[in-house]
Amino acid sequence: MKSITDRMTGYGVIPVIKLDSSEDALPLASSLKAGGLCCAEITFRTDAAEEAIKLIAKAHPDFLLIAGTVLTQEQVKRAISAGAQAIVSPGLNPAVVSYCLSNGIPVIPGVCTPSEIEAGLSMGLEYLKFFPAEAAGGVNMIKAVSAPYTRVKFMPTGGINAAN
Repeated sequence: MKSITDRMTGYGVIPVIKLDSSEDALPLASSLKAGGLCCAEITFRTDAAEEAIKLIAKAHPDFLLIAGTVLTQEQVKRAISAGAQAIVSPGLNPAVVSYCLSNGIPVIPGVCTPSEIEAGLSMGLEYLKFFPAEAAGGVNMIKAVSAPYTRVKFMPTGGINAAN
């Protein structure tokens, strides 16, 4: 069975979704699946996130569900309880990362500086979210930081589109 990070890598693109209403969750999941993407990062930027994850997880057990914009341990617990299979955060919060690691929960925290990358590496992480990608230098910055940090796999987020 493929790991969560292998599944994420296999998709190549993970849509980041902010839902204002959980009623939109199932139509969204069906549309993504019809388009060949059986995955999504549902952000905890709205109150609908937890219920949206729960609905998609129940209706589409094969769907790769990632909880995004997770800022606290409490949100981690709610996201995993709802059916999320991985956690993504905008920054490297040691309490959130440590909680996830100690509970076997895949976590990809956000970084944008060499010091943050090294903090993630010191915690045993090899997958890191590069955020805010475009504002922090985009492809050129990823290339530059990838040179010394060859073990890191970056998930660029923020300002990413088809043109870049």
